[in-house]
Amino acid sequence: MSDLGITAEKLVEMYSTMLRIRRFEERVADIIMKGRRMTAHLYIGEEAVATGVCAALRSDDYVSSTHRGHGHCIAKGTEVKYMMAELYGKRTGTNKGKGGSMHIAKVSAGLLGANGIVGGSIPTATGAGLSIKLRGTDQVSVCFFGDGGSNQGVFHESLNIASIFDLPVIYVCENNMYAISTPITYAARVADICERAAAYRISGVSVDGMDVIAVYKAAGEAVSRARKGLGPTLLECKTYRYRGHAGPYEMEPYGDQAPYRSKEELESWKKRDAILKLRRQVLEKGVLGEDQVERIEADISKEVEEAVKFAMESPDPAPEEALEDLLA
Repeated sequence: MSDLGITAEKLVEMYSTMLRIRRFEERVADIIMKGRRMTAHLYIGEEAVATGVCAALRSDDYVSSTHRGHGHCIAKGTEVKYMMAELYGKRTGTNKGKGGSMHIAKVSAGLLGANGIVGGSIPTATGAGLSIKLRGTDQVSVCFFGDGGSNQGVFHESLNIASIFDLPVIYVCENNMYAISTPITYAARVADICERAAAYRISGVSVDGMDVIAVYKAAGEAVSRARKGLGPTLLECKTYRYRGHAGPYEMEPYGDQAPYRSKEELESWKKRDAILKLRRQVLEKGVLGEDQVERIEADISKEVEEAVKFAMESPDPAPEEALEDLLA
C-alpha cells in the first residue's frame, strides 16, 4: 500500500488509463481538424471520473455510457484500436462500423454501450440492476450521465425504482457545469446534484471529479454498499470538459472559445488537471520514477498511433452487410 492509501499497482493502472483516454481524444481531435468527418464529444478534462469509477469495478459489473462516452469505454476495457476503427466506420470496429462514437459497446466486458440520448444510460443501468437483483448475484451496475441528464424525467423515475427495490446501481453524475451551453446554476436550484438523493432516501455523495483518488475511494464505498445489498448511490463528480460540447473546433458555437464560458474559467480548471496531479503524486511518493512515467507515456502514444493505423487499414463494411445485426 502506497502513502496515498492505494496500492502502487492501482495507481499506475489509473494513471495509464487517464493518459490513454487523453491521448485517444487528442488524436481524434487532430484527425477531425485535418478533415476527417466523424462525430466526437470529447472527454478531455473529465478523465478522472471514468477512470476512478471503473477502477473500483470488476470485469463482470455493468456500465452504461453517454454521448461523451470514449472515456467510459476505455476505462471499462475496450481496446482503442477497435474504438478508432468504429469512429472510422470500419468493419473491424466495436460495432462493425455501424454505430459510431455514440454507440460503442463491449458487452463481454460489461460495457452495455454508449448512448446518444440524454439520460438514456440511466434506465439502462437501472434495468441491469434489476437483473442483478433477480439473479441474486453480487454484481453492480453503473451509469454515467451529465448534469443535464439529471434534469430528465428518467433520472427521477429510475432513482425511485432503484430506491424501492434496493437495486445495486451507482448513478454517476458527471457534473461538468454545462448542458451544452446551459449552466447548471441556471438549470437547477440545488447546490449539489447529489442533494436529490434525499428525496429517494438513498445515499448521495459529492466528490472532486478532478481527483482520481477521491473518485476511486468514493466509488469503492458505493460499490461496497451495493454488493452488500444496501441499495443505490447517487455519486456526483464535479468536473470540467476542456473542449467544446461537440467536436474540437475552435471559434465555433460550441468550440473551445465558446461564448458561454470565459477563458479565465477554463484556465482555472486546467490548473486542477487530474492527470498532471496524479503524475506529481506518483513521482513525489516514489511509486514511479521519471523514466518509468516517460515509458508509460511513450507506450500509450505508440498504442494510439497503432490504433489509427489499424483503423485506416481496416476494410469498410460491404453494402450487403447494412441490414445485418439489426433488431426490431
